[in-house]
Formats: sequence, structure tokens, C-alpha cells
Amino acid sequence: MSPEDLYHHLARLSLAHGVSGREAPVAALFAEAAAPLCNEVRTDALGNVVAVKYGEQPDSDDRVRFMIAAHTDEIGMLVSAVHPDGFLHVSPVGGVDRSLLFAKEVWVHTKHGPIPGLITSRPPHLTKPSEREKLPDWDELFVDVGLPKDKLEQTVRIGDMVTMRGRCERLAGTRVAGKAIDDRASVVAMIAMLTHLQRLRHDVDVYAVATVQEEVGLRGAMTATFGVAPHVGIAVDVGHAHQPGVPKYKTAEQGAGPVVARGANIHPEVYAAICAAAEAYGIKYQTEVVAANTGTDAWAMQVTRSGVPTGLLSLPLAYMHSQVETVDLNDIGETGRLLAAFAAEADIERIRGWQRVLI
Repeated sequence: MSPEDLYHHLARLSLAHGVSGREAPVAALFAEAAAPLCNEVRTDALGNVVAVKYGEQPDSDDRVRFMIAAHTDEIGMLVSAVHPDGFLHVSPVGGVDRSLLFAKEVWVHTKHGPIPGLITSRPPHLTKPSEREKLPDWDELFVDVGLPKDKLEQTVRIGDMVTMRGRCERLAGTRVAGKAIDDRASVVAMIAMLTHLQRLRHDVDVYAVATVQEEVGLRGAMTATFGVAPHVGIAVDVGHAHQPGVPKYKTAEQGAGPVVARGANIHPEVYAAICAAAEAYGIKYQTEVVAANTGTDAWAMQVTRSGVPTGLLSLPLAYMHSQVETVDLNDIGETGRLLAAFAAEADIERIRGWQRVLI
């Protein structure tokens, strides 16, 4: 896929709104993009979208299934109360950083449609020095939509979704900044993978799954993996890119390709197969060590049913969980190409061997 095609998909997905549990608008965009590239697209009861492209393996009752997971949900807020002064109390959904919320613009998604609002902040003229150094609690943060209390109560319901307003901007070169790039960029990588697979022969059946509720506990990956029952799985998410104030050994380089994880969450054979596919197709990649829980859908995939040999690819992302999350389009494209290469190179008997009885 060209950088323009990648940006087109990323902008559509980034600008859609869907906190954990409310991902339907994002899921619909993935389903629309995947449908022409697959044999079947379906959803499950939790809201995961499962796009299936069958391989050329002989028909059997136990076809080898390769599952890829990338999550659609974003962090955000829900309306928790209406303040007597006409402001909204909100509660966080996922890992929202309160220090990044002051004076930020938001959308409040009501039954009448989204209405603009802003998160209030007190000017320095009206605060004491000690107050400026303190991070306010959630019950001290309010959303102002410009309505008096009576009209506000007619418009906004408790539990309405609140998301950050933002743009999806192309920066210089191949970088893009916007909201919810975590993990919509990985969803684009799955679309890129399906596009590449139109020209590649593969034996395994490919299940590209846009998962839900990752930010609140990997829930979509749990149910989707149980439903697909894959023989091998790869989660695709974002990791930390080089950025000011962070040691380079804790981050990855943008534009240098996807990051392949190693650690307890990662099956050694899957790691080796990912690297072999990258080298066979001339795809640059980086390696990171995650000693225990990766905190991604890979963690849920690995321990579903009787266990799934699992891998993890990460896109280097700067300024995570902000409105200006920044990614490199080349990394998205190369991640999609690597996933397609893995599917094309996957040996059915070798994969079956990862789950065979040894004695």
C-alpha cells in the first residue's frame, strides 16, 4: 500500500470515536475496508470484527488458523454526573493521563449527536502556587459544553461517551500525528496485510481480528481467541518510540520497521518464524525484550483455551495516550508486509508440531 493509502485508512480510523465498550463506529470502518479482501467478515457478541481469508490448505475438520489481533478501542471518558453549576463530571475509561487534559477540547456523544465541549482549567491568576503543582483528582475536573443545567440535563445522559477532539495530521516526511493512533495504526497494518495477501499464496487460514476493550483488560482478545481457536497468533500494538527525556534503550526507532518482542509472553518458535519471514522478504525489524506481561492482546491470546503459540509486533509510537500520538507510515506499511510474509511462509506441519505431544 502507498503512504497515501495508509494515511487515508489511518485518518478515517483515527477520527472515528470509540472508547472501550463503544467501538462500533471504528469496527464498522474496519469491516468495510476488509470485506473486499476476505472471504468472510463477521462480528461476535462482544463486538470484535473477524475478517477471514482462507488459505490453500486441503479441506479438513481442523484447518490451521493464524489469528492477528489489533484493538479498536481508545481511552476516553464517560459522563458520571451533572454538576449543579451546569458542568459535567466525567470518569476515565482506560489509562487517561489527567496532566494532559487541562483546557482540552472534547466531544460529548449524546442521543442527539456529538456536541463540542472543553475540559475546564483555572487560570494561574486564580490559583495558589501549591495548587499549580498538584494534579487534580477526577472529581475536580469538569467538562463545559456551554449549556445551563436544565438544558444540559435534557441533552446529556449519565454514561454518555466523551472523547478527545483532534485531527489526524501529516507531519514532515512520513510521520502522522493524531488521537487514537493507539491502536488504530495497527488496524491499518492488518488492512495492509490483507491487501498484500491478494498477491501472495498462503496455506494457513488468516483471521484478522479487530478487537474491543483492550484498554480496560484485553477482554475482546480473550473472547475472540476462544472463538477462533487459532493454532498461532500475533498481536499488533504500539510501543514507545524515541522521544525527548526517555532513554533510548527503553524505546524504538521510528521508520526502522516493526518491533518484534521476545519474552515469557512470546513463543520462541513464533519469534523465530517472524524474524525468518522478515529476512526472507527484506523487511527491516527491531527487537525488544518484554520479560513478563506485555500488557497487550498477546497476553490474553497466549493463555486462551489450552494455550496459543503467540507473537507480538509493535509500531514505534511517540507521545502515547495523548491527542498527538505520532507514528511513521512506513512502519505501518512494513508491519502489514511482515504479517503477510509470515502467513505466506507459514508451514502447516511445523505449526501443528508446536502443539503435539512429545512423549
